[in-house]
Order: sequence, then C-alpha cells, then structure tokens
Amino acid sequence: MNILIVGGAGFIGINAAKYFADKGETVVILDDFSREGTEKNIAWLKEAHDIEVIRADITKDIAALNKAAETADVILHLAAQVAVTTSVENPRHDFMVNALGTFNVLEAARASPKKPQVQYASTNKVYGGMEHLSVAEKNGRYEYEKHPNGVAEDEPLDFHSPYGCSKGAGDQYVRDYARIYGLDTVSFRQSCIYGTRQFGVEDQGWVAWFTIAAVMKKPITIYGDGKQIRDVLFVEDLVKLYELAMEKRKECAGNIYNVGGGPENTMSLLELLDILKEEGYETQPTYDDWRPGDQKVFVANIDKAAALGWKPTVSTREGVKKLIAWVGENKTLFE
Repeated sequence: MNILIVGGAGFIGINAAKYFADKGETVVILDDFSREGTEKNIAWLKEAHDIEVIRADITKDIAALNKAAETADVILHLAAQVAVTTSVENPRHDFMVNALGTFNVLEAARASPKKPQVQYASTNKVYGGMEHLSVAEKNGRYEYEKHPNGVAEDEPLDFHSPYGCSKGAGDQYVRDYARIYGLDTVSFRQSCIYGTRQFGVEDQGWVAWFTIAAVMKKPITIYGDGKQIRDVLFVEDLVKLYELAMEKRKECAGNIYNVGGGPENTMSLLELLDILKEEGYETQPTYDDWRPGDQKVFVANIDKAAALGWKPTVSTREGVKKLIAWVGENKTLFE
C-alpha cells in the first residue's frame, strides 16, 4: 500500500510511519514542521528508513497536497493544532489548521484517481464538557455515576472551545464526505494517546509532559484538582487500529469510533504522579484554575472499535514505564 501520513512528523504520525515502513509499506510524510520535536522525529526515522518527506502546509500548499494524494491508497490525516489553550488564544489559526486543513485533505482525496481511504484523528472534545452526565468523586478521583463502560458514539455533540469547534467541524466533514461523495472515510474520536516520541508540553500531551518533567526535574502545574481522569491509550495500540481499519476499509467506511484505553485503562493526573513516584521520580506540583473545556471525566466506550477485532494491549502502568524509559534514554532531547 501507499500510505500518505499528513502530519506524519508529529508524535502519532512518526510512530505510524515507522510501524508501516517496518512492514514494507510505501510511506510518504507530509508535514509543515511547525511542532516542536518534528525535526528530531524525522531524523530518528531516517536512521532506518528512506521515506519521502514533503514539507507543506495543508492550509495553503494545495498543489503539493493534491499531488501527494494522487498515488495514495490511504491518507492518515493526523495534522492538527492540538491544544485547547492555544485555540483560545488564536482561534483563527486553530480554525485554519483543523477545519480548513481537513477540508483540503478531503478535497485532495476526492480529486485523487485512487480515491484513497481517509482516516481522521478526531477528538473526545467534540462532546464538550458533558455537564449533563453525573460525576461523583470516589477514592480520590472523579468517575461517571451511570456510565461504567464509558461514553459511546451516540453521545450528543457539543463543541466546546475553538479547538472543539474546529476539530468537530472536521469530524463532521469527514463523515459527510462518505455519505455525499462515497469516499471511504473513518473518524476516530481519540481520547488520551501517549507514548514514545511524544514531546509533550504543558498545554497538550499531559502524560508525556508530566513524565518528561518528572524525569528532567522540571516544574509541573496541575490545572484543576488533579482528580480528573482519562482513559489512556498507548500509541502502538492506536496504530494497530489504523491498520485494522485499512484491512476492513468497507466495513469502516462512513463510521465514527470512540478510541481510548477504555474503562480498564483510566488514570487521574494525581495517579500518574503516584506511578512516577513509585518509579523513583517524585514531584511537587503547583495548582492553577481549571482550563476552558476541561472535562472532569472522559472515558471512551470502545465497544464499537472492539467489534472490529481490536482492543488495547498495553496496560497503563506498562505504558508509563515504557515512556519513562524512553525519556531516560533520550534526556538530551529535552535539555
């Protein structure tokens, strides 16, 4: 297969690129290299693979995007502005990347003679704050009172924050291009994805950021009280779902899947700090106000994705230990 990974120099993209290149697939990366760490990721990937890399911005380099799509069997659309806080500060840029950029990717796929499958990395933020769901504090963490299996795909959409709006717009465009134009599109509403090659920062990628800060002895700020929980999914498991969706292209066409670690792989911010402490990295976090659109709880009901034959295989503790080891082995990347 020819796989075009839009945003392929980022955290998820570089892991996907290596996975598919290791399997002998032809991988092309298109990225504007605006994210910190992308140059390091490409240098790392190039050590083992001679992969074509196109430097292009999906908001304006339409010719380059269209040309790259011409030979693609699959487009993994992972390019995004990824932080809620940044979207609040600069909503126009957020819209251009997430909404217009996704539209441009879909149009490139529609114009391609190969009519590639488009897989879109959406987000749980399309569900908003979900204030209507009862949340209780139990054992030092928040939990849903009536959703033991997590939130399913039929949860009402309620875009909250410019980031939620822009990603939600992309999410719905991806779905509608399957209905209106017959493209094989699939949208993954991703919960908290973490893993190696993730250069987490304070406003995005909290598992990686806390781990990097703990290992490198940097300050940590918790927004809220730290009892908020997410279902976390190690990146290797996510990429295997992408692969499965390629194999079951027609079954997945036009579908939306909630994707995360599910109820068996939940973790609060404070619980992550406890794991880090148990591994020898004690922290002294400071606290600040809750951020816009932050959910006290998000746990994905992953039954629909599981019905494809997929499930998370890397446990929370195992994944965090892998991340700790990677940071420890690559300290110079964070100095």
